Amino acid sequence: MTTVDANEVTLGVETFGDDDAPLVLLVGGTTMLSWPDALCERLAAGGRRVVRYDLRDSGESTTTDPEAPAYTLRDLAADAAALADALGGRPAHLAGIGVGGMVAQVAALDHPDAFSALTLVGTRAVAPGPSDDDLPDHDRETMGRLFAHPMPDWSDREAVADFAAAGGEILGDDPVAARAVAARIWDRTPSTAPAVQMANQLGMVFSRLDCAPRWRERLPEIKLPTLVVHGRRDPFFPVGNAEALAREIPGARLLVLEEAATAIPDAAAGEIAEAMLTPGQRTAQQ
Repeated sequence: MTTVDANEVTLGVETFGDDDAPLVLLVGGTTMLSWPDALCERLAAGGRRVVRYDLRDSGESTTTDPEAPAYTLRDLAADAAALADALGGRPAHLAGIGVGGMVAQVAALDHPDAFSALTLVGTRAVAPGPSDDDLPDHDRETMGRLFAHPMPDWSDREAVADFAAAGGEILGDDPVAARAVAARIWDRTPSTAPAVQMANQLGMVFSRLDCAPRWRERLPEIKLPTLVVHGRRDPFFPVGNAEALAREIPGARLLVLEEAATAIPDAAAGEIAEAMLTPGQRTAQQ
């Protein structure tokens, strides 16, 4: 892992594969560890230089005040374009997961020349907060269970890992994997301050970002080969959000992972890597 200065901020990055290979840039949601090692390794084995990175206010990237971020969603999109340029791999295949998928959509719209392809994983076409009437919102029962679970002592690594495992089980993800990822995130979080830990573990900074103006109506402007990946069992962003993205982005392919929820399971790494390595060739469904 290292850091790269781009767009007047410092971004934490980790690289897999040959430095001379075509670049795949993975936007974390919010930390880079949203992207599993298994997928990064499969993409690198397919002849790509894979770079995953932390968004601002997470991991090794610039941390200021996640309770009052002085930047917008458009600034995060500009970070992606500037990072691709700084890495010398433009145009890059851009991929975003969760809230990082929102960043990736805006980056593809605002900086189309910076990117050669787009992959959107477990995301939707509207900002955090209320969904559009025609899109499925968070599953109410699941959200009720999540919010009923008390917050941990963010300074206690094991308590945070336990909290993540319980949340993973509620969301339908592997609780053992969720615990392991949370522990890794805790270990590389620059502070035990509650706001910083929460931003790293839960991405709460996104609820405070300025996400205006809307971008959903601009999706037909995306000309990049686009792959939309989503878990069939995702209760946070139900699969109808992915179906809408695939309809509204011209020529987009939809890959539905029947056994997945919100996180990318290692068992799906090969299927996703294959689809990402062959942009525009086929519509896939697992």
